[in-house]
Amino acid sequence: MVDFQRNLSEKERYIFEKVENSIPVLWIHPNKTDRFPENHSYSFQVVLEAEKRLKRFSSYIKLVFPETKNLQGIIESKLIEIPNMKQLIEKHANKPLAGKLLLKCDHELPVSGSIKARGGIYEVLKFAEHIAFKHGFIKETDDYAAFQRSEFKELFSRYKIAVGSTGNLGLSIGIMAAKLGFQVTVHMSMDAKEWKKKLLREKGVQVIEYASDYSLAVEEGRRQAADDSMCHFVDDENSIDLFSGYAVSALRLKNQLEQLNIRVDQEHPLFVYLPCGVGGGPGGVAYGLKAIYKEHVHIFFGEPTQSPCMLLGMMTGLHDNISVMDIGLTNRTEADGLAVGRPSKFVGKLMEPILSGCYTVADDFLFESLKEMARTEGIFMEPSSHASVYGPIQLLKEGKTYLEHHGLLDKLNQATHLLWGTGGNMVPQEEREKYLNKTI
Repeated sequence: MVDFQRNLSEKERYIFEKVENSIPVLWIHPNKTDRFPENHSYSFQVVLEAEKRLKRFSSYIKLVFPETKNLQGIIESKLIEIPNMKQLIEKHANKPLAGKLLLKCDHELPVSGSIKARGGIYEVLKFAEHIAFKHGFIKETDDYAAFQRSEFKELFSRYKIAVGSTGNLGLSIGIMAAKLGFQVTVHMSMDAKEWKKKLLREKGVQVIEYASDYSLAVEEGRRQAADDSMCHFVDDENSIDLFSGYAVSALRLKNQLEQLNIRVDQEHPLFVYLPCGVGGGPGGVAYGLKAIYKEHVHIFFGEPTQSPCMLLGMMTGLHDNISVMDIGLTNRTEADGLAVGRPSKFVGKLMEPILSGCYTVADDFLFESLKEMARTEGIFMEPSSHASVYGPIQLLKEGKTYLEHHGLLDKLNQATHLLWGTGGNMVPQEEREKYLNKTI
């Protein structure tokens, strides 16, 4: 039997045992550095290029997705205060939460209604641009509204795009790729919700269902695409383009914080809590925020107690060489976007100097939080999104040593706690009612 605890500290062995028994934990990453990792093989310049590419496509986006007109074709979400949710956090932490509590509303991003709208749509657009350049259909200096023309659709119809997904990435890839005219296949794991499959099929997307988990759906999708030279596979586990699209959000968040007159500096720390599946979405956001705010931002990933793949991968140092099933967990959770058994090695390695820690949350809390946010703030988010809400609770309950080590205890009154929404506004009303009426 493999000794997964071999290189763990005594404290981490204690955490590992709680993880094995599906008990919520907070793991503090011992290798986090305050400096941004400038010399890593992935460069922040790639993120800046992604932002420019998205701006080039904005005239096309505005035309084909009218809901983006008010943002001039930029797919972005608002940043708001949610003071009423402090009560739930303080009840579970049994401590007051000082500072501001904000929500980044990616649960209502235009086009596909989740954080995946950034990375997924960006990768599709970059691939479309590459093909258009290759065939001489457009130049970088042209108006990209041209992508709506029939000759572009005819060109793209010769190409295929495929992806493996638990749901929301599939929606983003499927909606955008089908709109451009690509042939699209989404390989869906058993965790994917039926309404997401139905919506994709209505958009003309081929959906292939698997009676297995996310990793196997991705593996099969990757294998099938490898046999087809006209097929581009969006690899959620390893894609630099997905990661770059997600990271663009940090540039925009900086502007939003400034517009709200919220400072982030030595006296005003920023704590960010991100739901985590395979790691691409939260990893991209974390990378971008670390590049901008360096030692003044503290980033935590939240995962279901049955699917803590990033926590396990990073804590053991094994990354994608360990699965939650290896330690007896089921990888079954109502948070379908987080139902991932094995983390991205690419993201895990990149997060080693960046991430402050990971925590786990039980499904029961996700539904309690879902109902409370709908009641007190009038906001509906999918269960996956509510993994973010548990972050401040775990920090208050278990994070005193971390706060002391970084000299943060006397700065909490000036701190900002940012919860990151991931999915929600595409959920049909009947599904929302099921969530809201679910017995905990």
